[in-house]
Amino acid sequence: MKIIIAAGTGFLGQNLEKYFTKKGNEVYILTRNPKSRNEIFWNAKTLGEWKDLLENADVLINLTGKSVDCRYIEKNKKEIYSSRIESTKVLQQAVDNCINKPKVWLNASSATIYVHSEIHLNTEENGIIGDDFSMNICKSWEKEFFTIKNENVRKVALRTSIVLGNNGGAFPKLKLITRLGLGGKQGRGNQNVSWIHIDDFCKSVEYIINHENIVGAINITAPNPLSNEEFMRKLRQQMKAPFGLNAPVWQLEIASIFLKTETELLLKSRNVYPEKLMKSGFEFSYPNIESTFKNLT
Repeated sequence: MKIIIAAGTGFLGQNLEKYFTKKGNEVYILTRNPKSRNEIFWNAKTLGEWKDLLENADVLINLTGKSVDCRYIEKNKKEIYSSRIESTKVLQQAVDNCINKPKVWLNASSATIYVHSEIHLNTEENGIIGDDFSMNICKSWEKEFFTIKNENVRKVALRTSIVLGNNGGAFPKLKLITRLGLGGKQGRGNQNVSWIHIDDFCKSVEYIINHENIVGAINITAPNPLSNEEFMRKLRQQMKAPFGLNAPVWQLEIASIFLKTETELLLKSRNVYPEKLMKSGFEFSYPNIESTFKNLT
C-alpha cells in the first residue's frame, strides 16, 4: 500500500511508519522538518507540492495537532484548535483535487471527547460527549473532518486513549516517577484510565484499513480501563517499587504550573470501551494492563 502520514514524526507516527514499512508498504511522511527521502515538507496550513503524493494513495493518516501537554493559556488554546482544524481543512482540499483519491482517510481525534466518567462506560454508541475546552476541540475537529463526504473515500476518526510505549508519550515519565518513589495515586485515584499498548494501536489502525465496514468515529483503546490508583499500584508491582507517594490535587496544581501542563491530563476520568473494534472481531495482543506492563518494563 501507499500510505501518507501527516505529522508522522511524533511518537505515534514513528511507530506507525516502522510498523507499515516492515510489512513492505510505501510510507511517506508530511512534516515541517523533512530529514529523509520519504519525508516531504508541508506547513499543515496551505497546499503545496505535497498534495501530489495523495494521488493514488491507499491510505491517508492525519495525526496533526499541537500537543495538549501545555498550559491552557489563550495562545496555546488557539494553537491547539487551529493546528487541528487547519490541517484537516487543507488535507480535504488536497483530497478534493485528486483524480484518484485515497481509499481510506484516518483522522486523529481523542477519547477526551467523552465526559469525566467514573461509572458510565463510554462506547461509540452511548458515549456521553460534554462541553468544555477539550471536548469542544474534539467536536470541532470531527465536525470539520466529517462535513465533506467524498465518494469512495472512507473516513474514520480515531478516538485514541493514552498510548503506552517506551519510545515516547506518557509512559517513560510514569516509569521515571515510579522509580523515584512518586508512583502513588494522583488526586483521589478513582479517575479511570483508558489506555492502549502501542503495538495494539498500530495493529488496530491496520485492522481499520483492512475492514471496509468500519466507518465514522471509533474508540482506539484497550477493553479494560481501570482506576488511576489501581493503574499505579500495578505499575509499582511490575517495577518492584517498594512504595509510591500519593500526589494530592493541590500538589498537582502547583507541579503543573512548573511543568507547564494541566492537571486535567491526570485527573480526568476517561472510561472508554472499544465496542466497534470488539464487535468487528479485533483481537488485542495486550488486552489487560498486567500483560502491557510486563511487556514494557
